[in-house]
Amino acid sequence: MVYAGVSWHADGYRLAVIDRNGRCVQRTGFTSPHVDEIAARLREYEDLAPVVVESTNGSLDGRLMAAGLRVHRADPRLLPERPLFGSVPAEVLARTGLDGGDGLVPLERHRGTQTGREDQLALQTTESATTDRRLRAAGQLLRHGPRDRHEVALTFDDGPLPPYTDHILDILGRYGIPATFFCLGIHTAGFAEHLVRMREQGHALGNHTWSHPFLPELSRAQAAEQIERTAEAVAEASGGGAPRLFRPPYGARTPEMLSRLPAFGVTTVLWDVAPDDWAMRTADDIARDVLAEVRPGSVVLLHDGGGDRAPTVAALPRLIEGLLARGYTFVRADAMVDGAAQSPAGAV
Repeated sequence: MVYAGVSWHADGYRLAVIDRNGRCVQRTGFTSPHVDEIAARLREYEDLAPVVVESTNGSLDGRLMAAGLRVHRADPRLLPERPLFGSVPAEVLARTGLDGGDGLVPLERHRGTQTGREDQLALQTTESATTDRRLRAAGQLLRHGPRDRHEVALTFDDGPLPPYTDHILDILGRYGIPATFFCLGIHTAGFAEHLVRMREQGHALGNHTWSHPFLPELSRAQAAEQIERTAEAVAEASGGGAPRLFRPPYGARTPEMLSRLPAFGVTTVLWDVAPDDWAMRTADDIARDVLAEVRPGSVVLLHDGGGDRAPTVAALPRLIEGLLARGYTFVRADAMVDGAAQSPAGAV
């Protein structure tokens, strides 16, 4: 049996594989354009135990599971203290798998990185309701736009990731509609041409952190590194300004965390329509759910990264045409933020 861990750092990912005696048999680094090679390397081992990642690396597990690999999440109580920026080393994660700690959580493809945390996420969302309303009243948080406007905002998370981002941009271009892309910093350097294309096609770019962490677990300083480095990377790669929109991974939030975000000069963008396209659903299911749930002012959460997004690509023309047939106009999330600020309180 061999044990593997995958870590992340500023320039990409590292894979470490150890044998049952704790000897390291592989150490390899990967940049974002070559992430799929991690799964290819791991499939070479016939006696591979579940791959261990940690909860600050939420951009990778879906791709590993889609490749047929088993993945476990190591929570902080099993690990040494994380650095200010980056995860614990890959070899430490592999050794955690070898040790077989009780805290290792088997991830499920249809539940994702936060498998087993759903109740915690729901509780934190409920506890944040008062802060949500306060920030919304101040124009610093958007869940949906004005309900008196027949508008809808399509948003895409976790990219860029070829070929899905390319296909989505092609479709949006064909229909001549704008969207908003919440990008991960770890992908920006490797796929800068996609960010340039987004900007040139008139789409809005948002900040989705560097590595898709579970933000409530991070210290104030660690969260700041995630947000500030991503803002700089998106601006540099796209040739535009720093993004003014921010989306917390998983929508995970606490009152304390939400209250910190305005200091970064961003507006938090959540959503009110989510077809869970990340959960390996079919194109028919994705399109059906969006069309059933959209109301005037809806913000739709879709994904161009994080895994196989072919169903999202296939669903996109159907849902666009369905919404156009109902008289909807497509707007960027920043335009919806501005519209909400100008609307009477009763309209939002």
